[in-house]
Amino acid sequence: MPLAADENTFHVPTIADFFPAPILLEGTFFEINRLQLVRFVAVAVLVTIMVVGARRARLVPSRGQNAIEMLLDFVRVNVAEDIIGKEKAHKYVALLTTLFFAILAFNITGIIPGLNIAGTSLIGLPVMLALWVYVMYLGAGVRAHGLGGFLRASLFPPGVPPFLYVLLTPVEFLTVFILRPATLALRLMANMVAGHLMLVLCFAATDYFVRSASAMSVFAVPSLLGGFAITLFEVFVAALQAYIFVVLTAVYISLSISDEH
Repeated sequence: MPLAADENTFHVPTIADFFPAPILLEGTFFEINRLQLVRFVAVAVLVTIMVVGARRARLVPSRGQNAIEMLLDFVRVNVAEDIIGKEKAHKYVALLTTLFFAILAFNITGIIPGLNIAGTSLIGLPVMLALWVYVMYLGAGVRAHGLGGFLRASLFPPGVPPFLYVLLTPVEFLTVFILRPATLALRLMANMVAGHLMLVLCFAATDYFVRSASAMSVFAVPSLLGGFAITLFEVFVAALQAYIFVVLTAVYISLSISDEH
């Protein structure tokens, strides 16, 4: 906790919160810290929910089955089919659905008591997810147009005066091959880091004001209420960032396989 042993001293949360000490296999390649353990828990819970939900699926769905099916249909219809198109979307529904549920599970751990940190709040996992998307949309473009056709369509957009390619082609190269995966990873991580810091700040301040045993104790109430408000907001942000990630993934795939860029 950011509260020091001296109850009259308040220490704000720092970026060090995202680099916890190893708890297993310290000093080896397979070293595990608390953040990695949180990721394992998120994966285990998500897989369990999906497996149990699939095995217990009924013609007349339960509330849990309804919730899962609603989210599955949301990704399939409102993301994949609406952005990529019904004819081509079926190839990418599994990818988009996996990304959405995985990111949502990793994000939501930030507000789960006992876990208290989002699995996506350290850059490694967002980078891996972004690289997966990167390989998929480049592969989709190459399969649709061939390597030469994809590069030509991406770097030399039709309908542009040739002399403008001197300026436009470097920008398109940066956008397609660098900025798209980089912004996917950075946007996801930055939102989770900011949310964690705000939550820790509010609840650490509440703890500090309560321990102060002075007139400052009255500030514990607004800081506690602020912590609960930010917790609710973090639930919204966790879902929103999962949605934004899969929407941008669908947009990038759609752009890579479309006849015109």
